[in-house]
Amino acid sequence: MTSTTGRITIADVARQAGVSVPTVSKVLNGRDDVAADTRDLVSGVIASSGYRPRRRQREHRPDSLLVELVITDLASAYALEVLAGAEGGASRAGAGLVVNAAHDHEGGDRSWLSALRARRPSGVVLVINRFGGGSAEDVASLGAPVVLLDPAGSSDPSLPTVGATNFAGGVTATEHLLSLGHRRIGTITGVPFLLCSQERLEGFRAAMARAGVPVDEALVHQGDFTAAGGQRAARALLDHPDPPTAVFAGSDLMASGVYQEARRRGLHVPDDLSVVGFDDVSMCQYMSPPLTTVRQPLGEMAAESVRMVLEEVRARRSGPAPRPRTGAAAPHLQLATRLVVRESTAPPHHR
Repeated sequence: MTSTTGRITIADVARQAGVSVPTVSKVLNGRDDVAADTRDLVSGVIASSGYRPRRRQREHRPDSLLVELVITDLASAYALEVLAGAEGGASRAGAGLVVNAAHDHEGGDRSWLSALRARRPSGVVLVINRFGGGSAEDVASLGAPVVLLDPAGSSDPSLPTVGATNFAGGVTATEHLLSLGHRRIGTITGVPFLLCSQERLEGFRAAMARAGVPVDEALVHQGDFTAAGGQRAARALLDHPDPPTAVFAGSDLMASGVYQEARRRGLHVPDDLSVVGFDDVSMCQYMSPPLTTVRQPLGEMAAESVRMVLEEVRARRSGPAPRPRTGAAAPHLQLATRLVVRESTAPPHHR
């Protein structure tokens, strides 16, 4: 049943879903105080009915540019770098930027898709850890250009991506420690299903192999890109009967956890333990001692993602409607990483 005007209204959606109008409103606005099954039900009705909020249609001019940035974790230092870069890129292009949190629950919280349908942005930049289960098809159905920033793993090859040279960064970090004379080098990886975690670990292994130094698998520990995860892994590394003299952590936050565990044991960085991180977020230069790390150009990556989205938007507006891809590869851009040497690395002390 629809309104007398023939247009689907929010009240129609509520009736079809068997919920209240405020509940539908919460789903449309990406609120997290709605039960998961209710949110999925309402999202399904919205998708099948073709509902579009009237207010949004009046507010946005046809020629306006609005980019939606969907990101998993808004509270991290990583997110702050990404947000700053995306905002700068949008501002330089004369576009607006909307930020949407995609909470990374097991099984996938896809309420952000409902928010995208409600806002109908010109283009979308996705920075999410779990991309699958029909998400590619759902995003494509919006009709807006999409770019994946720092892609989590294998994804639809027709979707453009912007990432960093994670493998090369892993090589550079490890070669730096090897050049200082370290041979007992531990590493703390990120979340295993993330492509960046895999590539950084592969870079570590490649550098060790190139130097002819065997990797002690007991010194390879999984982390989770958090300080607490880094500290847990450092505890296991330092409990080893023959502990490492250096640690390559797959993120700066995990490196800060290594600092905490070293300090708890009365060890000094870098006199007793050298530490290298990855990302070069702003806190690195203020750590004690300042952290040697691999700089991942997060801000530039975010700005480039916005630029690519808006370039596609303008191309579509200036030409005929785009035809579906027929096997053509989308652009997959990787920006260079580089080592930033500070004070957390030094030659090993003989034991």
